[in-house]
Amino acid sequence: MQYCSQCVYPMVSAVPLNFDEAQVCSGCRVHAQKASIDWNERKIWLLELVDEYRVTDGSNYDCIIPVSGGKDSWFQTYYAKEVLGLNPLLVTYNGNNYLDVGLRNLKRMREVFGVDHHFFSPSPTLLKKLNRLCFKKMGDMNWHAHAGIFTYPVQVAVKMNIPLIIWGEHGYTDLGGMFSMKDLIEMTAKFRLEHAQRGFDWFDMLDAANPGNEEGIQARDMLWCKYPTDEELDEVGVRGIYLGNFVDWDANQQTELMKKFGFEEAPFEFERTYRRISNLDDMHENGMHDYLKFIKFGYGRCSDHVCKDIRGGKMTREEGIERVRRYDHVKSRDLLRWLEYTGMSEAEFDRVADTFRDARVWAKNADGLWEKDNIWGRRSAYLVPKLSEANPDWRQFRQEVAPG
Repeated sequence: MQYCSQCVYPMVSAVPLNFDEAQVCSGCRVHAQKASIDWNERKIWLLELVDEYRVTDGSNYDCIIPVSGGKDSWFQTYYAKEVLGLNPLLVTYNGNNYLDVGLRNLKRMREVFGVDHHFFSPSPTLLKKLNRLCFKKMGDMNWHAHAGIFTYPVQVAVKMNIPLIIWGEHGYTDLGGMFSMKDLIEMTAKFRLEHAQRGFDWFDMLDAANPGNEEGIQARDMLWCKYPTDEELDEVGVRGIYLGNFVDWDANQQTELMKKFGFEEAPFEFERTYRRISNLDDMHENGMHDYLKFIKFGYGRCSDHVCKDIRGGKMTREEGIERVRRYDHVKSRDLLRWLEYTGMSEAEFDRVADTFRDARVWAKNADGLWEKDNIWGRRSAYLVPKLSEANPDWRQFRQEVAPG
């Protein structure tokens, strides 16, 4: 396995990236482009762009901002309202797994910035079905959350005739350098389907598409996941821009600013990463959802955070490698909550998860253990623990992250 010589990303990655002749990944190369960009000029471009969408007669909102209540949502809302002078409508897709601190942040954001908020929650019965089905189908129990945030706000834009949608950063460009910073890319239906939704759409969740694994999901259950037609998008003129194309995006600095407005980081340590400011809207994003990325590709969210912090000058590569060694492999306790939530056993979870291991990363050794090459230069075998047998204090964990 090859690893980037500047950050810690492996060649086999969950995001599209490539390595150059110096073994530097495209994510690092694209990040370096930011130093040569005139951000004052980009701000002027942005102001000119949003001026086209200002509603001067007070008859509608100026834009939609899809929000989860996290640090990026806060910054998007702050920038749109306080810097650009827009009147935004916040739109949230609720995946039903909020951390207590994440829900507080979401509610406080509306109050702090004085904005209206549209909050949509699918049926918990449906969400449990989608958790089970998508875990078995693609190794991603949070597919519904990706689909929801990239579909429902666009539906609202069409229904309420609000053409401008302001997203935060383009994650695949920020992490893996999928596009150049010079491209000024915008949100597309192609990105939603092929990348955010792993190539699956609402109709792939119906029983007819899942013989032997039917959950009783009907078309009427997935109304929130049906993307508007091209004709509907064109009639309204829907356009999704990324704020990260116009602002020198630095999540750490932006979060420090948002803390002054009242944003809270997690009051506890996560088991799989050192950051306390990210992914507070879903208790499994930093936990078992991310553990599945380690099962598939051999690295996790800690590596993502380390790469961002190395590129931002907050830590050295050597320091980052030690963080990766500590966190990336951990099987976190939130799995027990998810098993209870979905009615699945840990043995079944481990069996299904193993079917998604990438053969370019993982191999079984003579003892039947999964092993892989590591960034610190040693091939290691990983024993998968049985959390249910260890009987950790699950009630205490629930109290820590999601009281009640």
